[in-house]
Amino acid sequence: MSDDESYELLGFDNVLMPVGDLGEAVAFYERVGFPVAFRLDEAGIVLLKVGKETPGVLLRLEEELSRRQPVWASPRMWLEVRDARAKAEALTAAGLDLLAEPFSCATGWTVEIADPWGNSIGFTDYSKRPELARAS
Repeated sequence: MSDDESYELLGFDNVLMPVGDLGEAVAFYERVGFPVAFRLDEAGIVLLKVGKETPGVLLRLEEELSRRQPVWASPRMWLEVRDARAKAEALTAAGLDLLAEPFSCATGWTVEIADPWGNSIGFTDYSKRPELARAS
């Protein structure tokens, strides 16, 4: 690499999640708490907002993808929330199933769910390490 080039990682762009049905996926993720940034059915994509950041969760239609349970060894997306145990209560109140009860981790608490296509999403807080949490 020359001095004129940089392969430095600058941050996340979007996290892509394959789904089998865009309408069902949007309904599921809205119940989880994700607002829709934009939806392009003709392209088979929906962008969900994540906080105040520009990047988001990009749902991409994969029509051949069928419903499945999450596989433990598959990638997991975790997002920061103020209180993971309160998020667990809100998810349950919205009729969503938790993969397990909220559990303690090094920084605080985490709870996970899965969408109908087996994509695992975790919500974690920094209650044990507030100095590492986002400011807003």
